[in-house]
Amino acid sequence: MSHVPTTAADWQPSQYISTLTLDEPTNIRRARHIEHERNVAISDLLAANRFKLVATPEDGPYTLHLAIPESPRLNFHVTGQAQETSVIPLPLRPYKPLIKDYFIICESYFNAIRELSPSQIETIDMARRGLHDEGSVQLRDALSAQIDLDKATARRLFTLICILHLRA
Repeated sequence: MSHVPTTAADWQPSQYISTLTLDEPTNIRRARHIEHERNVAISDLLAANRFKLVATPEDGPYTLHLAIPESPRLNFHVTGQAQETSVIPLPLRPYKPLIKDYFIICESYFNAIRELSPSQIETIDMARRGLHDEGSVQLRDALSAQIDLDKATARRLFTLICILHLRA
């Protein structure tokens, strides 16, 4: 039985991510547009998000650390106010085809910006947003028993998972 997501009226002011870190190697070099996507996702996520642990009484605000200790798995290390850390594993295998398609369409989008008409760019961007939405729904469903998050937070986390997956 899956958890029913919290409605907007049910969110408490402390149910958000206040700090986010990524377990990234220091020697990795990504394309400029990928680094831009990473930075925007982190900035937007920290500016506004809804996030709470479901299975534990741990209150937020939360510190979240995303790590890929071994492929194909990502761990959400969530620490709340009581300084208890919950580690929530997320298998990445179900996301691989979606992540691959997402990066292909993102590459097309960034190339289109330089070469194509606005209507062609819009078509590619709609496809990119569709894949992004699909990934965020899949993420919310996969985490629903342990973590409740809103759609915008799931979208930004999906972006970060894609970027972390590049090295996995």
